[in-house]
Amino acid sequence: MIAWMACMTGFILDLIFGDPVWLYHPVRLIGRLITRLEQLSRKVCRDRDRRLLTAGVLMWVAVCVVSAAVPWVLLYGAQSIHPAVRYVLESFWCYQLLAARSLGRESRNVYRELKEGSLAGARKAVSMIVGRDTAALDEAGVIKAAVETVAENTSDGVTAPLFYMMLGGAPLGFFYKAVNTMDSMIGYKDERYLCLGRCAAKMDDVMNYIPARLSALLMTAAAFLLGMDGRGAWKIYRRDRRKHASPNAAQTEAVCAGALQIRLAGDAWYFGRRYAKEYIGDDIRPVEAEDIVRAGKLMYGTALLALLLFGAWKAIAIWML
Repeated sequence: MIAWMACMTGFILDLIFGDPVWLYHPVRLIGRLITRLEQLSRKVCRDRDRRLLTAGVLMWVAVCVVSAAVPWVLLYGAQSIHPAVRYVLESFWCYQLLAARSLGRESRNVYRELKEGSLAGARKAVSMIVGRDTAALDEAGVIKAAVETVAENTSDGVTAPLFYMMLGGAPLGFFYKAVNTMDSMIGYKDERYLCLGRCAAKMDDVMNYIPARLSALLMTAAAFLLGMDGRGAWKIYRRDRRKHASPNAAQTEAVCAGALQIRLAGDAWYFGRRYAKEYIGDDIRPVEAEDIVRAGKLMYGTALLALLLFGAWKAIAIWML
């Protein structure tokens, strides 16, 4: 019951306040642990592929166990003091683990720069939320990058952590964040991380498999409720949801493209190298800055539907027990 209440409270706090940037975020501690273990692994393995593969598995286990065990122990201690202490602590962590308001705010920064006529400012703003090279993007490229990251992170930053927190409280939420952070830091397919990051990349695919598909279905429902092209969202989802190297990334991106009646994805540059990608969606109309706002509304609608669905499921499970 406390975990359920904490998830609901954390979600509301995130919608109101967004990420508390004034406070050191626990995910940064996870990132520091990953960096230290990577340094140790490379020192021991000395670029030997089989050793790096093994080290990657051991890194994944160590980071995930520590990330879940520490909050579990602290919540156990808080519970021994008083259930209210645990509720406050877990609510705050749930609040930190969600990113709806922050995602909306950062994408709005891109929109604001575009409306003010500053393409350079928009490129800088979008570089804060995407991993691709942004220096050479034109206005349409900036808009597409912002819309794509809002669509994809609707699952990674909102519905997926909410799903796991409803399932196992803040400790399981931290477990998910550890998996997600490892993938973002070392889960690349380049020469440096192909072996060391393979386990991190594969396990991120596993952890996001169900949440990504639930997010896509909820986003389609949100498109209907918000008066967007719900039929188009469903059509493009069924057709284009596999058009990505990741089995999960195109799920919500396809829905968003269909709902907004625009074409997303296509080739992109990362670290000075061009990567060929298939297009997602139909080029029914040109992209425009307002699409960033529409994608944000779609994200919030999806998040609220996820809260209602996961919250009701958790409440029923508690009642049945």
